[in-house]
Amino acid sequence: MNTIMPIKGKVKYPITLDAGVWIFDDRRIDLNTYFSEEKKEKDTDDPEFTVASKHWDRVIKEGAVSPPTLKSERQFEKVKILTGSFGIALKPFLENAEPEQGASELVIETTEGELSVPLDEGKNLILAFSKNGKPLREDGPVHVLHPDGSNKENPIKNVKGFRVQ
Repeated sequence: MNTIMPIKGKVKYPITLDAGVWIFDDRRIDLNTYFSEEKKEKDTDDPEFTVASKHWDRVIKEGAVSPPTLKSERQFEKVKILTGSFGIALKPFLENAEPEQGASELVIETTEGELSVPLDEGKNLILAFSKNGKPLREDGPVHVLHPDGSNKENPIKNVKGFRVQ
């Protein structure tokens, strides 16, 4: 299975995407919780005050807790990677490719054909690259998901690349 997909067409810099390395990317999204979490609006309170207040409340309710060790944090992260389902936003990759003036749509090239979406919508797409700790080998390398999760059960599969028109 090839994990390499190009972004080409009306872009200043054609680039290639490698879904095989995204597991190590800090921008990865945990798909087990992403669509179920409520999107929080930014807090207008002073963030320093809010953090101190939450810490104080926790200490009062639960008592002081020693911080986790680096070893336990690494172990938790390793287990999460080996069992989790992850995706990554397409937006930073499209922005790095720099679509040309007049480009208005993103074509998703699959083995079954092509699907066209407006470029503004395309920037918000999520590329799922791992399910239950395993790469998407059979119908991957990525599944394309809408940001609201409306096609979570029936994503766009067998993606070969992206073309900006």
